[in-house]
Amino acid sequence: TRLEFQLTHIDWLADIRYDYVAAAIPLRTWGTGFATVSSLNSGEIDVRTVSQPLGTGERYTVSNVALGLGFARAISERFSAGVQVKYFQETVWHSSAGTVTFDVGTVYRIRPDGLHIGSSITNFGTGARFSGRDLRITYDGDPNRSGDNGALPGERYVQAYPVPILFRVGVGLPWHPAPDWRIWTSAEASHPNSNPESVSGGVEATFRELVAIRAGYQNLFKEGSEEGLALGTGIRGRLEAFDYRIDYAWADHGRLGNVHRLTLAMLY
Repeated sequence: TRLEFQLTHIDWLADIRYDYVAAAIPLRTWGTGFATVSSLNSGEIDVRTVSQPLGTGERYTVSNVALGLGFARAISERFSAGVQVKYFQETVWHSSAGTVTFDVGTVYRIRPDGLHIGSSITNFGTGARFSGRDLRITYDGDPNRSGDNGALPGERYVQAYPVPILFRVGVGLPWHPAPDWRIWTSAEASHPNSNPESVSGGVEATFRELVAIRAGYQNLFKEGSEEGLALGTGIRGRLEAFDYRIDYAWADHGRLGNVHRLTLAMLY
């Protein structure tokens, strides 16, 4: 096990940007510790109202940030498990909501070079409630009475809502059609509590552990989904100080356009 850093950037739909940074640190015989930072940003959006549908001249942003710490360990030669605790915050202009969630995942290997079975549950935790200056108001406690204070300070109460929970289970099977080639086939079923269930699958072909090509399909059987074909490639190499891996992926989102993903990983 080696020290690893990973950086991912995604140009998502409607000029939304997603960035992800992770570091994995070997802890000798105990396992592996890791830390993650995720950021989703909408960019600036014009403020529009009913009376000013072309914009008020103000602009706002929507952003999400998640900070995570986790630990993973190989319980045996076949079974591994990990857990992560995350602090999540969503901000809309001057109001925000934050909460703590937990992720748990497991992998079972039938044999080292055979079928792999994995499962995970993410975002299991407490609810979140928005607060901030955008919810502050002034009100008149008795509009029918003259002479009282008609601009009392107050704040709108926003109900707490649960964070969407996602359960996933998947299988992967490696095989070697030739000495220099390795093929990975995989399939994953997703069960979110806020969306319909779906199945995704893909295949990866790797030549001499240096170059990889990938193809897959997202969200099969999900009614109304705009997601579909995904293609990607990757290369591995070594510099004097570290090994590196560069991955690129393209995904079709139908009428919403295409999504591009770039990942750089460094191993020391």
